[in-house]
Parts: sequence; structure tokens; C-alpha cells
Amino acid sequence: MSVTDVTIDENNLTVTVIADLAHPVERVWQLYTDPRRLERVWGPPGAPATFTEWDFRQGGRALYYMTGTRDERYWGRWDILDIDPGHSFQVLDSFADEHGEPSTALPASRMSFVLEPAANGPRFTLTTTFETLDDFKKIAQEMEMTEGLTQAMGQADAVLDGLRQTYQGRVAHLEVLSDTWVKITRAIEAPRTLIWRAYNDPEMIRRWMLGPDGWVMSECKVAREVGQTFRYVWTTDPAVPRQQGESFGLEGELLLRQVPFRAVTTERMLGTEGPETVNDLTLVEEDGITLVTTVIEYPDAQTRDMILGTGMIEGMEHSYARLERSLLAEPV
Repeated sequence: MSVTDVTIDENNLTVTVIADLAHPVERVWQLYTDPRRLERVWGPPGAPATFTEWDFRQGGRALYYMTGTRDERYWGRWDILDIDPGHSFQVLDSFADEHGEPSTALPASRMSFVLEPAANGPRFTLTTTFETLDDFKKIAQEMEMTEGLTQAMGQADAVLDGLRQTYQGRVAHLEVLSDTWVKITRAIEAPRTLIWRAYNDPEMIRRWMLGPDGWVMSECKVAREVGQTFRYVWTTDPAVPRQQGESFGLEGELLLRQVPFRAVTTERMLGTEGPETVNDLTLVEEDGITLVTTVIEYPDAQTRDMILGTGMIEGMEHSYARLERSLLAEPV
């Protein structure tokens, strides 16, 4: 789903996002009306959605929350206003508490989801309408609503195509989301529970999280509970003929742990005060393949470019390839 136009209309108090589709309208309709599938595209990277209620009928409601990197939850509520099956639906979108009570501090808006044929294929239009100019400025501008919607909708193709078709055979892939956010994806032929073990079992970590050949992990301290710290140290392998005595390490704190699909940590070079990043790891399994996604938040664009310039993505691919090979011998 390629976002082709974003229009912010202050006069009409609307934000309109248009996306061209490479899939039949029927499949996209199913995506946006099935809560388990919708969870994979409604929240932006770094704040995935979980729907706890789903009564999709006129007069019904849906309740959801988005989980941030420090386990903060942002609750929302949809009151279903109108449904034209296979074509459109409209909701009143409100900020809410965990019981579904609408917020009195933040305004609600009317959202219209429309699927229709267009000259170059199917088109998806999401229009958000606000009641007042103050509401419009607070949500659409101050809270960077359009950026979040665009990033969320950009996740739809992988769900519609399927993970195997989208990612199989592709090496670690970097996507720059903003000045301070990047996303790295890599699909691995293994079940999610096994990959989760590989990220949390020190013995397994030592076998694959090594980057390019010629390094060994000399220290591996894993954080297993929120608030605990991890510490990884790599040194040159004495068995490999190269310059000896090189070493480096990473350390950080576990901020969020949701077994077996999400873990968020801070990370910085060992022995330094920064710069610190926030690394958000998620594992999604489908059809025997698991998509490993790491969303990294940097303090600024300069730090982002400095770290990416070290060859980080290439090193991650070496590790992922080694992980995939090593998991072939592991029991499920």
C-alpha cells in the first residue's frame, strides 16, 4: 500500500491520506475489518496496536491500545457510525481509558475509511475530520498525526502479500523512517518461539550474535526482567589470523518484555555515557517463517548516520545468516 498523497486542510478541518493498492479491494477490506490482521498495521512502528474489543456493526464499538517502548499504553475507542460492506465505514475515534471511557482532555474525530476503484487500480482513502480548529491543531499538527498514519499504512503490503512472499530470500533490509528512527527487517526460516530463545539463551547468543567472521563473544549477560541490564562483549578470535587485542561491548536496560514477540532495550557502547539508542525488537510468525523487525530510535540524525556508517547493517546480516544456519539443528 503506497501512500501517494497527504492533504492537511485547515479550512475544512480534515486530514486525508490516500494510498494506491496492489491488491483487490476485497482483501484490503478484510485487513481493516479483522482485528487480528488490523493490529499489524494500525499502530506505527514503535507503538503496535492491540484490539481488546471488536463489535463491527453499526452502533457497535472497538477498543484498542497502542504499547510504547516503555510499556506505556495509549487507549483508543471506535464507535461504529456507518458501514457500507466492502466499500466504506465510518467511526468516531476517541482517546479513552482502559475501560473504554472517552477522554475529556483530548478531542474525538470522525474517521472515514473508503475503498474504491480508481484509474490506476484500487484506492484507499482515510479522511479524519475534526470538530474545531483547536482540535485540528492539537491532534493533526502538535501530535504529528500524519506521520504516524503514513508509517502505519506503509506496513500493509507485507500483511496483504504474506511474509514469505515479501521477505523470503532478502538480506537484512534498512528503512529510514525519520531523522531519528530506522527499521531493520529480516525473515528467518524458523518458528518464533525458537528465535525468541535465540535472543534470550546465552549459549545460543554466543553462537550467532557475532557479526562478521573473526569475532567471539567473550561476555554475555542477558536481561530477563524489566529493569535488569544486559552486557555483551566481543573480542577477536585468537584462532583467526588478524590483528589481536580488539574488543568492544554494548550494554543497556530492558524496558519492555512481552514473551515471545517483543522486547525493548536501551543500548550504548560499553564504558561510555552515550549516545544511547532505544531498540524495539518484534517477532511475527506466519507460514513457518518469522519476521525479525528492529526499530531503533536515535537521539538525532547525526548519531543515526554515524552508527549506520559503521557497517552495522552488514554486521547484522552476518549474524542473521549465522542464526538461520544454527537454528536448522535446533529442536522446535
